[in-house]
Amino acid sequence: MNNSGFARLLILLTTISAVIVGAAAAKMLLQTGVNETRGKLLVGMSIAIIIMLVIEFIYLGRSTKSIIAKTVSQFNKNEKESLMNFPAPALVLDKENCIIWYNKLFGSRVYTEQEAYGLNIGEIFEIDLDKVYSKDGFVLPYNGRYYIVRAIKTESADPEMRTLYFQDKTDLIELETERKDSRQSVIIISIDNYDELLQNIRESEKAHILVSLERLIENFTEGTTGISRRAGNDKFYVILEERHLRPIIEKRFEILEQARQIKIDERTALTLSIGVGHEAASLAESERFAKQALEMCLGRGGDQAAVHNESGYEFYGGVSKSMSKNTRVKSRMVAKVLGEIIAAHERVLIMGHRFGDLDSVGAATGLCEAIKCMGKECYVVVDLEENLSKLMIKYVEENTIKNYYITPEEGLAKVTDESLLIVCDTHNPSIVDSPAVLERSKHRVVIDHHRLIVKPIENTELFYHEPSASSACEMVAELLEYFPDVKIPSYVADAVLAGIMLDTKYFVMNTGVRTFEAAAYLKKIGADTIAVKKLFANSLDTYRSKAEIVNSAEIYRKCAIAMAVNPSENIRISSAKAADEMLEIAGVNASFVLFYTGRENEINISARSLGQYNVQLIMESLGGGGHHTMAACQIHEDNLEAAKRRLIEAINEYIRNT
Repeated sequence: MNNSGFARLLILLTTISAVIVGAAAAKMLLQTGVNETRGKLLVGMSIAIIIMLVIEFIYLGRSTKSIIAKTVSQFNKNEKESLMNFPAPALVLDKENCIIWYNKLFGSRVYTEQEAYGLNIGEIFEIDLDKVYSKDGFVLPYNGRYYIVRAIKTESADPEMRTLYFQDKTDLIELETERKDSRQSVIIISIDNYDELLQNIRESEKAHILVSLERLIENFTEGTTGISRRAGNDKFYVILEERHLRPIIEKRFEILEQARQIKIDERTALTLSIGVGHEAASLAESERFAKQALEMCLGRGGDQAAVHNESGYEFYGGVSKSMSKNTRVKSRMVAKVLGEIIAAHERVLIMGHRFGDLDSVGAATGLCEAIKCMGKECYVVVDLEENLSKLMIKYVEENTIKNYYITPEEGLAKVTDESLLIVCDTHNPSIVDSPAVLERSKHRVVIDHHRLIVKPIENTELFYHEPSASSACEMVAELLEYFPDVKIPSYVADAVLAGIMLDTKYFVMNTGVRTFEAAAYLKKIGADTIAVKKLFANSLDTYRSKAEIVNSAEIYRKCAIAMAVNPSENIRISSAKAADEMLEIAGVNASFVLFYTGRENEINISARSLGQYNVQLIMESLGGGGHHTMAACQIHEDNLEAAKRRLIEAINEYIRNT
């Protein structure tokens, strides 16, 4: 029996003896006639036993403490040996993140340069010490290896120290990296307006252009593991691994600029639209992504690349103006389909964007008249108080007894499950004149010329989108020619022509052959240019406000930037006209006017350009949109100066990326 066992047995026997002797002594002293001397003797024995018990207790207590101390000492020794021989590198940090201890593997596999004692861990590694407590830990690349660094928090752990464990995951991470780098993406490259570009050139010139294009595609895939195949006259399919696609994206698709060096004639260059199906789960999904991206490119005017992944779109390029199409086959087909859709509904509502201008309201007025001629009930939904077309609305109403225009509230009351809504001059659901009318309408048609946004109006029976058109009124004028048995009165023709003249700045900007053909048709059916000119008349206050805005302009990187500090009743009109007028300043490629909208902390920016700068891209980066030469946005800032700083940042970013 060892010492601790003997001590426990001795205490047990002593305790029993003390209890028995003490009980006997007490009984003798209490009983009458018992020998007093014997009782005292027993009491003395009891006291002696108690003294012995105390001595043994003290002895045992010291022995137990000694045993516990030896056990703890042995445990600490084992713990240190376990950490020292732990099968992964480990270290201990103090509260100042200095290394106070590390094991053999850390010194031999991770940090082998010198002793690490006393060094701050930040001097050795770029490590986020907050992430080491997360479930996934922190991925630390160091000396060509990858480590997952973790720390364990326990309630008993010293808050001033932490232990980090390094798990070598190099093979796994390199395998995952290789998997990602070898993932393949489908790229579809399309020649913009192929038929129009090559229809009037000689066969030898056409062959030269096609050979140059073939060489351009070959150079695009040279030095990669990718393949390319021609899919028709105007389209190529390219499949590239991620490792080769990544630098192409980082260089913002240099092939776009290289394509512009291929000249068709003195004024026309070849442009491409590129759709990329990125980060897809399979080649089939990648091709679907690429087709959607290509459609987005074409809807935004071409000469750009769109990368479509699971999170949305990224756009590159887009510095050229949309090339107009000379064929009107699509207009004829759309007119036929639209006529059939209208015939299936008894009531039609037509709506434009907020603060409807001459293009928006003019296009809606032209369609409304055509649909009324078909015998259908039709109205134009427009805010009669907040719009930029009050002179046009007044002019039309003075020349007819027909009821064309109703308020959004009246329009909402006329929406039924069988009514049809046509949206003109916008495809953005957030800026229509009445979102409530749009939401309640089950049958929708969209007619618009602005560059396609990522989230347009959905669930449409017809989406007629033509970014090469100068205006919505131009598109409507073409449709009116193909509607049977429709006779448009002269005052409606004036309204449609006014919209074309507004968006083309009197046939100067974004004007193609079809623009003049549409204007000629309207003139033929009675449009009066003098009457149209009167629709652009301004009040004296508007003229003064415009002059004040222009006078405040500053030039920054060939951009004229002005702020309307003093708001007026017609601030939107005066700001738009000021932006147009500032383009006449020598050396100015684009103009921007900032003004308060009247809503709290909301500032509007009107943007115009002569074509050298794509203001649509600049406004899109600020949450707006529009066309290549005409765009706008609304931002929330405390004051005009803060909004101006954001605009300057957007201009710098645009110039840097083009």
